[in-house]
Order: sequence, then C-alpha cells, then structure tokens
Amino acid sequence: MYGISQKLNSKMIWQALLLMSVIFMLFIVPASAGTVEENSESIANLETALTFMWLIIAGAIVFLMHAGFSLVEIGLTRTKNTANILMKNFMTICLGVVVYWAVGWGIMYGADFAGLIGIDQFFLVGADNALWNSWWFQMVFAATGATIVSGAMAERTDFKAYLIYTVLMVALIYPVYGHWVWSGAGILTSGFLVDAIGVGHHDFAGSGVVHSIGGYSALAGVLLVGPRIGKFKNGKPMAIPGHSLPLAFLGTLILAFGWVGFNGGSTLDAMDPFVNLVIANTFIAGASGGIIVMLITWMKTGKPDPSLTANGLLAGLVAITAPCGSVSNTGALIIGIIGGIVVYAGVMFNENVLKLDDPVGAIAVHGYTGSWGLIAVGLFALGTDGTILEGAAYTAETAGLFYGGGVGLLMIQIVAVILSIVWAFGISFVIFKILDVVIGLRVSEEHEIAGLDIVEHGISAYPEFMIQEE
Repeated sequence: MYGISQKLNSKMIWQALLLMSVIFMLFIVPASAGTVEENSESIANLETALTFMWLIIAGAIVFLMHAGFSLVEIGLTRTKNTANILMKNFMTICLGVVVYWAVGWGIMYGADFAGLIGIDQFFLVGADNALWNSWWFQMVFAATGATIVSGAMAERTDFKAYLIYTVLMVALIYPVYGHWVWSGAGILTSGFLVDAIGVGHHDFAGSGVVHSIGGYSALAGVLLVGPRIGKFKNGKPMAIPGHSLPLAFLGTLILAFGWVGFNGGSTLDAMDPFVNLVIANTFIAGASGGIIVMLITWMKTGKPDPSLTANGLLAGLVAITAPCGSVSNTGALIIGIIGGIVVYAGVMFNENVLKLDDPVGAIAVHGYTGSWGLIAVGLFALGTDGTILEGAAYTAETAGLFYGGGVGLLMIQIVAVILSIVWAFGISFVIFKILDVVIGLRVSEEHEIAGLDIVEHGISAYPEFMIQEE
C-alpha cells in the first residue's frame, strides 16, 4: 500500500506542477509582456540596477581591506604599538569618508581645469543616485593611500601629525593625481602630452593612482621620520620581529579577498563581459608573486620566509592592478613573478642600501611594484582582441610592445611612473617636513621605548600581557 500511495503522490505532484506551468504561460506571461521599446527599457533599467548593486558590493569588499591593512600592520609590529596602529587605520577611514565627500571627489572628478584639477562638485552638491554610487566606490580607494603610509611609518610617528597628513592625502595628494589619470580630462589621458605620444595612459584599477601614490608618499615619510630605535647597528639592519604572524597572514588573505572588489569592481559595469578575465588575472598574478618570493628566500637562506612570502602575494596583486583587464593569463603569471622579484629586491635595497626602516615593506610592495604594474601595461597589453582597455575600438598603439604595438603605450606608462614618483614623493616630503617643524613628526625616544599605546592613548591593546620590550 505504501508503494502505491507514494506513486500516486508523485503523480499528483507532477500534475500540479504541469497545471501551474500552463496557468503561468496562459495568464502571467502575456500580462507582463510589453512592446519592444518597453522591454528594452526594462532591460536597461535592470542593467543599471545591477551595476549600482555591483559597485556597492565591490566597494564594501574594498572597505574590508582596511581590516586587512590593520591586521598586517599590527602583526608585523610589536605589541606595545598595537592600539596606536589600530587607531590610525580606524581614523584613516573615518577621515577618508568625510574628507573625500567634502573635497576629494570634487578635486578628482569635478569639472576640469587645465587638465590638472577638478573645481566643482564639492560636498557632492547636486548629487543623484549615480553620483552617490560612484562616490561610494571611489571613496573606499581614496583612504588606502594614507593607510599604506601608516604601515611604513609605524611605531615612531606622532598620532596628530599622521591625522593631519591623512586629511591632506585624501583631500589633495591622491585626488589630484587621480584626476590626471581617471577623470577623462587629465594630463595623462588627454591634451598635449597624449597628442604628442599618440596614446593615453592606462591604469585599470590603480597600480599607480592608489599604490604608487601611497608607496612613494610613504618613502618620503620614512626618510624624514628615521628608523626605529635598534633597527640598525653599525649600519647593519637588525630584525625587529612582529608580535603575531597569524594576524599578519590573516590580514594578507583579507587584502587578497579585497582585490575581488578592487580590480573586479573597477570594470564599473556589472554587465562587463571581461570581469572574469580581470578576476582570473588578478589571482594568477598574486599567487605567482607569492610562489617566487618563497622560492627566492628558500634559496637565499635555506628556509622560506613567511612575512616576505606574504608580501610576495601582495606584490603580485599590486602589479596586476593596472594591466588586469588587458593581458592574457600567461601575461598575468609573468607580471606576478616579476612583481615578486621586485618586492624582494626592493625590501633588500631599502634596508641594506638606503637604510630605510619600513616595518611592513609598504614602499616596495606598493611603490616599486606599483610602478612595475604600470610599465607592464606597455609591455604585455594585448591591444585589440580580448581587452577592455578603455572599452573601445583599438589601433596598434594600444597594444604592448610584446604584442605588436609601438613604443607609444610604453612611453606614456613610463611618463606616468615618473609623474607619480615626483608628485607623491615631492608633495609628501614638503608636507611631512612642515609637520615635523610645526608639530614634530616623531615621538620622543622615551615615548618610543615605552610604546605608543600607553603614551598616545593611555591604554594597552594587551593589558593581560604587559610585555616589557627594549
């Protein structure tokens, strides 16, 4: 009896489903059908809504990267400065939101003045849904430059001086260069320079705009603030181990996840057919960067270095950020490998030659490999078939040197590298120098030894483990 009942129930279910399908086809579908024009408008509205939501979600993923930066920085530094670093990263995003709303967006995307700067849309005056959506996605990028600086100058920089610098980074340093590259009217994408070279600059998601600007600004700050006490003895760099490798690795993986929004969201279109290419290239480059640094440190010292390997992953991700939508998977692999080599060589050069103290390797990761990413566009861009270089039709000039293009694209990319270094390093050096004279960029030796948590904030991040450090 149970078997017969089960068969009857199954038969009744299928009959009910068939009846519902007929009703749907006869009554619901015809009622929702419209004219060709109405259907086209509905599809267009749906595509717009999907893009709005894609940018909101991608922006949220990028926002989470600030948690990643925080964890990387505290993991690679000492316990006595943990609360200070967390406060710097926390206030970076708080200040970033307000300052980019008030000033940064207008300078970056306002009406162009002489290809140099935007001059309206401050405080998002007259904004609509489209503008708010764009502002949100661009805002989460804006504070990243200051966060890069925070890590490089950690454990000895005055909190007040850092906050003032953050305001100026988000209000001026980042948006001015961003205007040159992403506004559509800046000196690197239009005007006499582009006319002379024959092709515009390409930085898909910010190897230059975000990472190089942050990295070379950090270089200026590190030069002026000087090394931590005990970092160099008789000119030789000494290791100052961070207090939590697990936190550093967790932060690195959060940052890698953030690149889904960072690069993927930079398509600026949920319907873009190349978004999957962007994501694939991004993680191929990141993985190859991590692998090559692991192998280099293994061969050099006999043991694979964990923190440098983590930076190798980040270096590959930074390097592919500019060319991720215009190169093949193989190109991404090579770009990531070279990015890993660049970051390893850059860290060694900074410590052994320049005598710079960068606790997290931010200058090499973001500055040097950011520049490599820009140059890589000029070498590896596919040019015609299968690219989203500005999403338009192409000539040979849009191809990289290795894919049949001339030297034009490579030349404009090199010009952008030079401008990013001169602008970020130059203006940041001036700002940090003024802050040093007026406020004092570095805390006292006594305060540095005690730790910035107690001195700057009156609290320890780990009160149950009051570790005494030299």
